[in-house]
Amino acid sequence: MGKQYKPQDFESKWQEQWFSNMDYKAQDLLKDKEKFYQLVEFPYPSGPGMHIGHTRNYSMADSVVRMRRMMGQNVLFPIGWDAFGLPAENYALKVKRPPQEITEENINNFRKQLKSLGLSFDWDREFSTTDPLYYKWTQWIFLKLYENDLAYMADKPINWCPKCKTGCANEEVVDGKHERCGSKVEQKKLKQWVLKITKYADRLIDDLDTVDYLDSVKALQKNWIGRKIWYDIDYKIEGTDEVVGVSTTRPDTQFGATFVVVAPEHEILQKLMDKMPEENRREVLKYVEKSKEKSEIERLDETREKSGAFTGLYCINSITNTRLPIYAADFVLTTVGTGMVVGVPAHDTRDFEFATKFKLPIIRVIEGKNGDRSDITNVDEVYEDDGIVYNSGFMDGLTTEEAKKKAGEYIEEKGIGEVVTRYHLQDWLFSRQRYWGEPIPVVHCEKCGIVPLPEEDLPLELPVVTEYEPTDDGQSPLANIKDWVNTKCPKCGGPAQREKNTMPNWAGSSWYFLRYCDPHNNNELASKELTDYWMRVDHYEGGPEHITLHLLYSRFWHKFLYDIGVVSDPEPYQKRTIHGNVLGEDGRKMSKSLGNVINPDSLIEKYGADVTRVYLMFMGPYEGDVVWNTRTIEGVNRFVKKWFAFIQDAWNSSSDDGKDVEVAINKLVDRVQRGILDWKFNTAVAAFMEFYNNYNNKAFSKKQIETLITISTPIMPHLAEELWSLTGHKGSITKNQWPEINKDMLVEDVITIPVQINGKVRGRIEIENGMSEDVVKERVLNDERIKELMNSDSIKKFIYIDGKIVNIVL
Repeated sequence: MGKQYKPQDFESKWQEQWFSNMDYKAQDLLKDKEKFYQLVEFPYPSGPGMHIGHTRNYSMADSVVRMRRMMGQNVLFPIGWDAFGLPAENYALKVKRPPQEITEENINNFRKQLKSLGLSFDWDREFSTTDPLYYKWTQWIFLKLYENDLAYMADKPINWCPKCKTGCANEEVVDGKHERCGSKVEQKKLKQWVLKITKYADRLIDDLDTVDYLDSVKALQKNWIGRKIWYDIDYKIEGTDEVVGVSTTRPDTQFGATFVVVAPEHEILQKLMDKMPEENRREVLKYVEKSKEKSEIERLDETREKSGAFTGLYCINSITNTRLPIYAADFVLTTVGTGMVVGVPAHDTRDFEFATKFKLPIIRVIEGKNGDRSDITNVDEVYEDDGIVYNSGFMDGLTTEEAKKKAGEYIEEKGIGEVVTRYHLQDWLFSRQRYWGEPIPVVHCEKCGIVPLPEEDLPLELPVVTEYEPTDDGQSPLANIKDWVNTKCPKCGGPAQREKNTMPNWAGSSWYFLRYCDPHNNNELASKELTDYWMRVDHYEGGPEHITLHLLYSRFWHKFLYDIGVVSDPEPYQKRTIHGNVLGEDGRKMSKSLGNVINPDSLIEKYGADVTRVYLMFMGPYEGDVVWNTRTIEGVNRFVKKWFAFIQDAWNSSSDDGKDVEVAINKLVDRVQRGILDWKFNTAVAAFMEFYNNYNNKAFSKKQIETLITISTPIMPHLAEELWSLTGHKGSITKNQWPEINKDMLVEDVITIPVQINGKVRGRIEIENGMSEDVVKERVLNDERIKELMNSDSIKKFIYIDGKIVNIVL
């Protein structure tokens, strides 16, 4: 009887050895090993620290890098802290403590949790985005963007909470109210810093062809950038001298246009106020004020009931010469086309909902399948696809694409409009009216204007203060810290003020993967020699919530750094995958309010790190959502205990034979290797379980048992270390080589293949591997079950795909 499995007795011992010996330190510029850079999203260090999602995702990535190290690769697996941002500041305000203190406490707690799971991060490369030695280089990147005319100031609207006296992110506005206090949110214009990400829009789309992202990730990036061809057509407003550009992406539907909508904040509405009938003017003014209470996200919510206000004015469609009513409607933004768009309700669901509400005509002009021209009477019938154009003058009989081209040529030839490429992507609003963020390294001088700080003055550190309440006028809390704000102009030496806004929390996460390559460099962002060695990131693992903005912003910054010669590759990540979520036992997202949160600390305390890791990998596919099941983790706990005892018993009763299990062990190594490297961890765990069930009473040689302990290491590293020690071995098992797979042993002597008759599987038959087609055919046709199913019909074709399938066509 061997030692009982009590992980609390040995897991911390191995963790202390790994981390004190720096066993997982990546070796820079190593030439004799292939490098592999595995990146996971660095966490925000909240109060509770590591949640069950971190536990699962980091455990899976850890098993991959442990295996890759054993396969001889030089692995970079770093960790750090994305610690600036709104949640920390809000919590600090609530408890009336400096966010610096709270963040440090949270990081210390989170680090302890990650180490308790045995994660093999290279802790020597750890940093926080709040460290001045790190954000010095975030500020340096900003200065370079400004120097290259990619950072500018502009008046931009923000969501403003009059009660909290602060700007709110779109995500903080729910039903027009600030989620923190429930007050109605207003739109307020403030002078803000903006980055010209739109200059990189085409490259951000086109360079997706050079990376190995999921198609769904590429689609999200492309949709967010939203590159589209727009057709801006001049419409004259009746009774005025005004001619406005009205936009559409479907000029093939112009003869189905029945109204025009304009964004409530569009300047043309103000110009036309005195032309509107009194009653309409009052309604429009009321509507414009009401729209200010809504965030952009709310306005674009397609499930929301459409609203609008009729201006009492009409315009003339220059293509069809028809008279169209003009409405103010908040589902249109000034950033969409020209801010005035034409409504074609038969061929756009939003337009249909609007037209139905305001009793506007619905005119179909695109044929559906099989020449369908039926009237559109409900939203489910709206035809948004391509087709043949009809009742449309010079476009009659053309396909959608042909009609678009023809319409573009027509408006340019007649001088009544232009064809324009536009993007959904807007320049990046970079200012935050917050304290807890990177200071923006410029000053404002009455004489010199905006003056960037000299690079030798970086980092510009955030002042440590006890009071950082929001201001009354929408400015950052830094505006109240006069002895920090008031300074001298570095250019003329006269009085100046520091920039009061701070950077968004996206800033620090837009280049952190580069700093991991060279985290202790005080002279440059990172050595080019080291970034050339480690970059691209080979695999970036993360969640679905960061595959739009974070991915876009970090790719933008990386391309800029490439353009100015800091890095040698225009793309930062070669591969990007997305994990699923761990749901509560009730199948819902884990939430304190629902009482279904699983605490990783309590799991590790009860079951140990390895059982927790194994269960989280066994729950289901990496990319799918998985539901917590307490009964199943108990089953996994029993299996790990059995595996621990089995290895000891097998070692103590080992023989020199072991031939009976050699093939099975080889197949197990193969299944575990493929399961881990393909991120199909549940299949790797299942392979261990099946092997145990089939072979736990067999005889093994000591070499075979060493193989079984070695391949346990990626998923159950503490258990593997303890077994390696208990079986008399010196040193860490993590230094072992991964076993070579004998491919000849993977070939089955006898295989079972399906037999199809007229395309349907009707039976299966056993054949020897490598059997010729003639012999297979003879065996199939002499099988009594197959003969009965064929019912004496003659064979038209006999198709045999070697080792896969037989197909008989009668």
